[in-house]
Amino acid sequence: MMNKVKYFFGAIVSVPLLPFLYFQGKNIRKKVPKLPEAKEPKGFINGNFNKTLNILSIGESTIAGVGVGHHKNGFTGSLSNTLSINLKSNINWRVYARSGYTVAQVCKKIIPKIEETSTDIIVIGMGGNDAFTLNSPKKWADSIENLINLLQNKFPSTPLFFTNMPPIKEFPAFTKPIKFVIGNLVEILGKRLQNVTQDRKNVFYYNEVITLKKWSKKHSLSKNNSKIYFSDGVHPSELTYKVWGEEMANFITKKIPS
Repeated sequence: MMNKVKYFFGAIVSVPLLPFLYFQGKNIRKKVPKLPEAKEPKGFINGNFNKTLNILSIGESTIAGVGVGHHKNGFTGSLSNTLSINLKSNINWRVYARSGYTVAQVCKKIIPKIEETSTDIIVIGMGGNDAFTLNSPKKWADSIENLINLLQNKFPSTPLFFTNMPPIKEFPAFTKPIKFVIGNLVEILGKRLQNVTQDRKNVFYYNEVITLKKWSKKHSLSKNNSKIYFSDGVHPSELTYKVWGEEMANFITKKIPS
């Protein structure tokens, strides 16, 4: 109930800002370079272990590796490297993602294209585009439910792991009004994601809010230069993908039976 009130209050406050935000958004799009998705969406981590786990990662631009040249240097590569060590397994990984897609588009255009008939772990990274398009919490929750159902029908026994929501309030390329409106909305979507996933069997959401201050302290990184975390002011840098992948892998490790 509080999320609904917060969303509608935020929507009312935001209405007078919309024309202003529209022009600010156009200006930001002109300044932010259009980076391509990463190459080579398949990989194998050979740790010389006796077992091999198969991983699929699904999502929007961050999972598509925008900001790095190859997926092995992006989120899925970092995730797989850490999981290989943590779970003492070789990792066979594959990425299914597209920059700009909302959850509804992933359901319609990506899930039907998944070629695998079995996999051990599925990791999903979404939220940015649904916030950027001002998707309502209700539509977002419905789309998440649909995504979970589609994946569980296809992979009945495979655990699903949702990553943290993107830290939009930290994006250097965004103005304060855009950070306020979109940043607050993405936090509301995160709370709805928590509500949807908490009662679903074999579905997990890493709900820790990403803040650069916390990351800098935890990983002994620069506290005064937020630009090191971003490739273009919006998408992650290779450093961020490395840290984020490691953090997500550690979360998954705690949920996987040893």
